[in-house]
Amino acid sequence: MRKCDKCGAENATTHVKTIINGEFKEYDLCSACAHKLGYTNVFADMESDFSHLLGSFFGNVLPARTQSTRCEFCGSTYAEIANTGHVGCANCYQLFADRLNPSIVRIHGNAAHCGKHSKIAAQAREERAETKEDKIKRLQSQLDEAIKQQEFERAAELRDQIREMEGQK
Repeated sequence: MRKCDKCGAENATTHVKTIINGEFKEYDLCSACAHKLGYTNVFADMESDFSHLLGSFFGNVLPARTQSTRCEFCGSTYAEIANTGHVGCANCYQLFADRLNPSIVRIHGNAAHCGKHSKIAAQAREERAETKEDKIKRLQSQLDEAIKQQEFERAAELRDQIREMEGQK
């Protein structure tokens, strides 16, 4: 158990991360020093009351509160991630996967990252797979539509693209 970084006497119970003027700092505090510095857990009392309430219904089947699992790389706990909405590091995704994945799926619709521009990349792949003749036909239909809509600048661009592609045959 780490000692408090402020007083050095008591065991640390609170892990604090700050970024001030771009400078990242983290330190561990005992409950007294954390309270003096304004780092208090507003849910602490409510949590123990809730635990006792549920315990009375279920015969105290809830486990005793123990030291939270901390990420070995960044020091984050699942509770900190849940409170802030910010995952500490890439290792946290693996360490807390069982609890993070349901929220990630609920928020994003998928737990696998598809990339910021996945639709654009998929369209680019489709265009690469398209044959030259198919692309010319597609451009020709776009040209016809542009002429119907009297979008003559767009039509001229499409005409030039078609001529360029036909010259590459």
